Amino acid sequence: MPDTPVLDLRASSLDLTRQLCDIESVSGDEGPLADAIEAALAGSSHLELFRDGDVVVAKTNLGRDRRVVIAGHIDTVPINRNVPTRDETIDGVDYLWGRGTVDMKSGVAVQLKLAAELSDPAFDISWIWYDHEEVSAALNGLGRLADNRPDLLEGDFAILGEPSNSIIEGGCNGNLRVEIRTFGTRAHSARAWVGHNAIHDLAPILDTLAAYIPREVEVDGLVYRESLSAVGISGGVAGNVIPDEAMVVINYRFAPSRSGDEAVVYLRELFSGYDLTVVDLAEGARPGLDAPLAQQLVAAIGSEPRPKYGWTDVARFSALGVPAVNYGPGDPLKAHADDERVAVEQIISYERGLRAWLTASRQPGADD
Repeated sequence: MPDTPVLDLRASSLDLTRQLCDIESVSGDEGPLADAIEAALAGSSHLELFRDGDVVVAKTNLGRDRRVVIAGHIDTVPINRNVPTRDETIDGVDYLWGRGTVDMKSGVAVQLKLAAELSDPAFDISWIWYDHEEVSAALNGLGRLADNRPDLLEGDFAILGEPSNSIIEGGCNGNLRVEIRTFGTRAHSARAWVGHNAIHDLAPILDTLAAYIPREVEVDGLVYRESLSAVGISGGVAGNVIPDEAMVVINYRFAPSRSGDEAVVYLRELFSGYDLTVVDLAEGARPGLDAPLAQQLVAAIGSEPRPKYGWTDVARFSALGVPAVNYGPGDPLKAHADDERVAVEQIISYERGLRAWLTASRQPGADD
């Protein structure tokens, strides 16, 4: 059996990011990294550790009157010649390049460092590092933990370290995917008028999608932009046959002002008269910025929050009644890219902001 990789939590957040990224942990192969995280925290007397599969939870139990949950996933999308990490400077900006630097091991590195160092934080903290975020929702480690140990997700406020350029992004859009099928009659294409072309019947649907103007919806002070797109199309039997069936797959990213059921109703009304099948649905999450702890976090960071357009696991916390935000280093546009890279300054600013918030009331002279 191979040795467990060793993490040095005394290292800088930048160096710890390098260590984490150089331990390959593509979804389904997170075990060695989860083992390394558990081993690295084992000597921290102020933390109580729990393990559920490849989820590692570390909790303080200091009797504080408020508890925050800070979570990050440890898996990545597949590697494509972008491990090991390396340093890059582009247009005068220093980056750490490599798979996972953005999504989201730089955020995990800061979280691990703070978990080990902060033995007397302002709040009790539940640190969670989980597996299988980049694949099917049915495999998601945070979802599994919610089923097996929902008590470990309890808190007054939660932060998910998804890449957000080290700026708070509140809530998230919901995600709905549907299939619409059309049906016709097969015939030889030399005598097309004998049949009925199912692919041609998709034209009105595609016209509707092409004409769609994205809604911009204000929710609790943040403006979410929706999107409605064809993301797949299929049909055809052979090069000389009029097709009798065709299908378009539609993805709707809806503002958290709508429930999932309301989003489905909207699409059924928009495409009335067609056979519509829901194949994936994830509720959105409201911004969570009205929570007092969120307001304190905004003040500690000193930048204006933005909306999160993509779906993230903040929705899982929202469903549990825990207000949550996205906050982590890295440009989301570089997540999953072959040239994935994080600006070093964003790692530093993320650590500075999170540390300031978690220790605010423990500073000398601060109100207790």
